[in-house]
Parts: sequence; C-alpha cells; structure tokens
Amino acid sequence: MGLFDFLRPKPETERKVFKRSYQAANTGRLFADFKDSEQSADSELHPVITRIRARSRDLARNNAYMRRYLMLLRTNVVGQRGFSYQSKATNSNGQLDQIGNQAVENAFKSWAKCGNCTADGKLSFVDAQKLVIETLARDGEVFIIKHRGASFYDSFALEFIEADQVDEQMSERLPNGNEIRMGVELNRFRKPVAYHLLTYHPGDYDFTNRSVSPKHVRVPAEKMIHIFEQRRAGQTRGEPWAAAAIASIKQLDGFREASIVAARMGASKMGFFTSPSGDGFVADDLDQSVPIMSAEPGSFHQLPTGVDFKGFDPQYPTSEFDSFHKSVLKGVASALGVSYTSLANDLEATSYSSIRQGALEERDQYANTQRFMVDHFIRPIFDAWLEAAMEMDSFGIPVRQFDKFSNAAEFRGRSWSWVDPQKEMNAAIGGMQAGILSLQDVAGQYGKDTEELLGQIQRDRALMEQFGVSYALEPYGVQKMPVIPEGEEREESDDFSGSSEDS
Repeated sequence: MGLFDFLRPKPETERKVFKRSYQAANTGRLFADFKDSEQSADSELHPVITRIRARSRDLARNNAYMRRYLMLLRTNVVGQRGFSYQSKATNSNGQLDQIGNQAVENAFKSWAKCGNCTADGKLSFVDAQKLVIETLARDGEVFIIKHRGASFYDSFALEFIEADQVDEQMSERLPNGNEIRMGVELNRFRKPVAYHLLTYHPGDYDFTNRSVSPKHVRVPAEKMIHIFEQRRAGQTRGEPWAAAAIASIKQLDGFREASIVAARMGASKMGFFTSPSGDGFVADDLDQSVPIMSAEPGSFHQLPTGVDFKGFDPQYPTSEFDSFHKSVLKGVASALGVSYTSLANDLEATSYSSIRQGALEERDQYANTQRFMVDHFIRPIFDAWLEAAMEMDSFGIPVRQFDKFSNAAEFRGRSWSWVDPQKEMNAAIGGMQAGILSLQDVAGQYGKDTEELLGQIQRDRALMEQFGVSYALEPYGVQKMPVIPEGEEREESDDFSGSSEDS
C-alpha cells in the first residue's frame, strides 16, 4: 500500500451508499409539492397576513361552520356572565379584609356596566370579553388602547382598534437602534416599545380627513394591549386561529354549493328532442333559435314524425356525499380545536360515553383558552383600572394598597353542566368523603368559590328564617351515627336478653 493510497477513490463495491435517516426529509417525486421554508415567523406572515385575515373574515360572514366556531368560543369561553372576579385580600392578622374586598368588588362591577368601560360607551365588560375572543379567533390578534382621563368612569376606559389600523406595511430600522416590524416598534430584546397606528382605517371609505391629519400616530406600549397567541419564537403579529382550516372550509363550501345546484338540476326533470333532419318540431318558445317546450305535471305531448326524446336525469348527490362531507368536516374540526359533534351539530350515532369523552376533551381546550384570556386580557385590564380608580379615590382605598388587592384578585371563567349530573354529583360527594376532593374543588367545577358558596348558603338560611320557612335540604347537616365497638354492642344485647329472661 502506497503512502497516498487513501486518497484514491474506493472501488464501487466498497463505497457506502448514503440513505436518509428521516423519511420526512425525502425529496423524491412524492414529496415534490412539499414546501420547505426556513424563514422566520415574521417573514412568513408579512406577505400574507392581510390576505389570510381578509379570508378569515369572509368565512365568518358567509360560512355556516366558521360562524358556528365563533359562536362556540363566545358561549364556552366567555359565557353568559363572563369572567367572575373575587377579591381575597387579607389583613395583617391573616383574616379576610371583607370590607375592603367588598368595596373593590362593587367598584369593579360598576365600572364593568354597559357604557362605562369603553371609550365609545357601547359595550359592557362582558361584551368586551366576547369581542376579544371572537376577534382573536377571526383576526388572530386584538389591539386595545388604555385611556386615562376625567371624562371616563373611574378615569379609565378601553378603545378597540382593528388589526388593519396597525400598519403591517411599516417596517424600518430607527436611528436609536429600535426596529419597526409590521407596525410594531421593538427594542434590541424584541420587546414592543410602541405601536404605529394609521390615523384612519385603510378599509374606511371616508377620505375627508386624510389631508389634514398625519398618516401615523405612535402609541407607547404601556398604553396598548396587544393580544395574540405566539406560536413561534420572535413572532411579532398574530395569525387567525382558523388559518390551517381556511382552505378546507372554502373547498368544502364550494363542494356543498355544487352539490346543491346538481340536486336542483336532478329534481327538475329535463330532456332533449332529436330528429334526423333537425327540423319538423315546433316548440312553445325559442332560445337563440333553439326550440324549447315546457310541460305541466300530468300532461302528455305527441311528438312530430321523426322526433325522439332523450331524458336528462343527473343522479346527484350520491350516497357518498354524506360520508365525504363528514370526513372533510372532521378534519376542519380538528384544525379548529373543537369536536365534530359540536361544530356540525351532529349527535347521530353518539353514545353517552363517547359524547362525554369528547365533551371533556373539548372543555379542556376551552379551559386553556380561558386561562389565556385571564393572563392576557382580564388581569391587565383589572390592574390598569384598579390603579386609575385608586388614584382618583373611587372607593376609599389609597393607591399604596394597590399590590394588596391586585395580588389577591381571582378570576374564574364559566363552568359547564355535565352530561349526567347525578353521576357527577355522586362522584363529587364520594371524593369529598374519601378526602381526595375539597369543597373548593367541587365548587370550582361550577364556577364558584368556597367563600361565595358558603355566603350564599348563609344568606339563604337568614332569608328562610325571615319568612318562617324550614330548610329541608340542609347542607352538611347529616350527622353519621356513632360507631359502636363490637364488644359494647354484644354486652348491650346480652343485657337486653338477660332482662327478658328475668322478666
């Protein structure tokens, strides 16, 4: 073997054939349409964010399943009463500050009334919560400006801004080192420091004020609440939640429309008249020199000599329509994070166990969304209101106690009734008796707090005493019979039998 023999190419039999260890990285014919992308989240969103948002809004207006999805979010995430608030602040002795807690709760309830919490005076705080969850799912992000001023109730109000008004076409590097990406100004840590808003909505057709007002206005980040679900590191703007399902929903909508048209054609019996010579037939009407005859039900016509009739009877939709439609809709439901039965309103062939399992998984998803709403919308709004209300002495508690009541704030989303309430209630009672569940665990399943529950029971007792009504269903009132040891029980029976013999 020579000194440099290792540089010579090895024979064909000794070469190792390289094979891909991951099938997902194949680049063959079957993977030719698999789009590869190494771009950042912002680079992928920037060219298409406007179009995806517009298409999502179009489906929300015109598609039944998209409308149903938004209704499910409004109903299950927010509900009829919205998120409940309860203050759990304590005094230095560890006891609940009932007077202070009640004062803050009453003040927040007054601010949350319709006309008080928003700058335009059109919404209640529950309405604002429903608007946030629907806008978040439809547009992918929500922008809210926090206003302070004596003209607002408790010197604090909210203003909702549509995502179109935050100029996603504005991207540049500033002299101070900050960077503007799609209208959001970021520092070197990618933390938002300001938002650049158009002074008008780009889709608003009122052009009267464009020439007298500047095009952009800079809003500091401390005055803005930007809510979106960050799915990639470094993501600056949000994407609609239905982005993965928009194409399937649109195609399914077109398929249903074509099927309905075909069914209408099949229900309208039609036919064609033919003759070897092409003449000899006189019809009722002419359409571009083509004779047309209309027939009434139960009528028969004699055809001229040499004229034949060929019927046109399309057999559609076929029996495969329902199964195909259901299969596509199941994929759409998976992309939206809801169950097929809820999205399609289809309870056919569902059992108690299957619908219960599906409901539990779906409710876990709603509970996660509720947690997201509390962290990114409810609590930031509450803290901003609490600071403003304390500064103007709205309820008699100084601003130096802000941390005490801010840290003690508890928010709870709506709860759900179970498929079989009796079985669930018996399971809760058994869990409490076994010591693996607390009263708070059970009360929390119904959207309540232990203090709230016990206080309501106490008020019910006082009200019944006032009206002289006995409380037949007394909670925690059933006392267990004392357990008598076997020895004592045996002695009592012996004494009893002995006294009988004596008598």
